[in-house]
Amino acid sequence: MYNWAQVNSREERTIIKNQTRTRLNGEIRYPEVRVIGSSGEQLGIMSSREAQLLANEQGVDLVEIAANANPPVVKIIDWGKFQYQKMKEEAKNRKKAREKQSELKQMKIGLKISDNDLNIKVRKMRSFLDDGDRVKIMIVFRGRELAHKEIGSELLNKVTDMLGDDIVTEGKTQLNGRNLSVQVRKK
Repeated sequence: MYNWAQVNSREERTIIKNQTRTRLNGEIRYPEVRVIGSSGEQLGIMSSREAQLLANEQGVDLVEIAANANPPVVKIIDWGKFQYQKMKEEAKNRKKAREKQSELKQMKIGLKISDNDLNIKVRKMRSFLDDGDRVKIMIVFRGRELAHKEIGSELLNKVTDMLGDDIVTEGKTQLNGRNLSVQVRKK
């Protein structure tokens, strides 16, 4: 958005606001425009005035679609319907972007974990991987356990082996403070 404190005059503010929003009806003042009908058919190139009269006859609005085209493209459509379709399309695109983006899930495991608890955590990690997410496996060292890093790396290898052959480790195993971690994802 714009920093209004840096914009000097009221005229500049109006120009900036008009540039960011879609032009309608009388705001469209080009010598000639390419007109698209309400059902998507090409009506040809005509003056802005003729296009406005055509829209008024049909009882709908003249909406600017592509201002940068040569000549600019306008569409004869109901403005409320156009806004609703645009909003729905943006929501659909955001939803698709979220679905494609995989999340990073974390699973913390202590050195003294029992076999049953480890199996439960591995099962949960498999479900994350099946959903398309990446998993960061963290072996947490408490107290004097930090002196036995080799036990932590053995546990980490055991967990990756339990996850199966269809996973890939991303990067190397890292020791950050009291945590030994690695990221895995499904092939």
